[in-house]
Amino acid sequence: MKILNRDILKSFLAPFLATFFIILFVLIMQALWLQFDKIAGKGISLVIILKFLGYMALMMVPTALPIAILLSSIMALGNMAENYEFAAIKSAGISLQRFIRPLMILMFVLSFANFLFLNYVFPYASLKSKNLIYNMKMKEPGLALVPGTFNNEIPNFSIKFDEKYGENENLLKNVLIYDLKSNTVNNKVITAKRGEIVSEEGSRYLTLILEDGYYAEDLIANKATSESRKRAPFTKAHFDKYEVSIDVSNIGDFDPDDVKYKTGKEMLSLKQLNFYIDSLQGPYHEFVMNRANRVYTTLKANKLMSDTLQGEALNPVLFENFNDKNKLLVVDNAYLSAQGNLENLKSFKETLKDKQKIINGYSVEFHKRIAFSIACLVLFFVGAPLGSIIRKGGFGLPMIIAVTIFVIYFFISTFGKNMAESNTVSPFIGGWLATFLLLPFGVLLMIRATKDKGIFNIDAFLQPLVNAFNTIFKLNKNNS
Repeated sequence: MKILNRDILKSFLAPFLATFFIILFVLIMQALWLQFDKIAGKGISLVIILKFLGYMALMMVPTALPIAILLSSIMALGNMAENYEFAAIKSAGISLQRFIRPLMILMFVLSFANFLFLNYVFPYASLKSKNLIYNMKMKEPGLALVPGTFNNEIPNFSIKFDEKYGENENLLKNVLIYDLKSNTVNNKVITAKRGEIVSEEGSRYLTLILEDGYYAEDLIANKATSESRKRAPFTKAHFDKYEVSIDVSNIGDFDPDDVKYKTGKEMLSLKQLNFYIDSLQGPYHEFVMNRANRVYTTLKANKLMSDTLQGEALNPVLFENFNDKNKLLVVDNAYLSAQGNLENLKSFKETLKDKQKIINGYSVEFHKRIAFSIACLVLFFVGAPLGSIIRKGGFGLPMIIAVTIFVIYFFISTFGKNMAESNTVSPFIGGWLATFLLLPFGVLLMIRATKDKGIFNIDAFLQPLVNAFNTIFKLNKNNS
């Protein structure tokens, strides 16, 4: 048995290491391509780029590991079945489960290693990579401006424009600038139909040359009270050409290790995720109770417990206790109160959904980390029997099957995550949905592989049809 154990481990580890590094390389190149526009043409050294690729590699390891396990298990077991090694092993009285026991032990070790990686290394790599991407993007802030959205990365300014064009993409269309130097209040607004970004190498200023626009400002510099600010003068002027110089000297000092983002859910360990979930639950429930008490008070429901009229007994139908004039007044007041509360509840509903989505996002990430660790074991129980059933080794068919299965797994996982964040299902179900659906499929394949059956018994579907056709043709022949 030691020879068999050594042989099955050798047959699995060789394709596993090869496929793992190939898949990891592909995933790193994909991540690099997605972030290429934030790196290219900014004078970033090769050392910083290699550091970025290193962080990307650490982030992609938990994704590459399950794919490599699935593919290599199909290849190893499929190659053995194709060379009739399984037939010899089964003829010696060794079952499939006993034969792959060393691989099962290895899968438990890899699953635990993936769990440790997701809990410690992945958050660290996410923290460093996201901050490094931001720092690289701000190496040349003119290139970091994105059309169609407010760009707030440049200190004291919020800039928006519809389109960036030109040979060097330094020409802007329909520019809107908020000057936020005075206590982050939009006192100064600049609009222009056209603009141009001018940034000389080594200069501490980024210059925007604006054409055909308007300059508007509220002169409230030293006005302390709200009344004095309301009475402050307002200026507006049209310009043909206007220059805005922005000091970007602090941005230009590129520090790749500067940390600005710390609390993204990908950057937290399981312990930290659990802490954030608990810390967010308290304010959430307090927010719900405050809103409920506000509606209760607004509707004056707290005053319905005692009668305000003395003397005559009230009619059980409360509306009948009023004359016609007061009845109309009651209806109008009730309608206005109901409309106001409905509007408040609609706005409250959207706010509640946003708060719940944030909490669910952290909860789903917590369960998804654990489920993705178990995915190494589950995908092995899918790949090993599948390889023995299809009896095909090599990279061809196993690669197609492995990629198809993992894409299905990833799609179901993303679907469960989105449903959990939208509060359609619980975060537990959303995080474990793909694993729960794939596990019965693996058990079914293992049972059929143990009994030397195919994935589907085609004869069970075709034989009744063949018998029916034979009976019909036989009857027609007898009639003729």
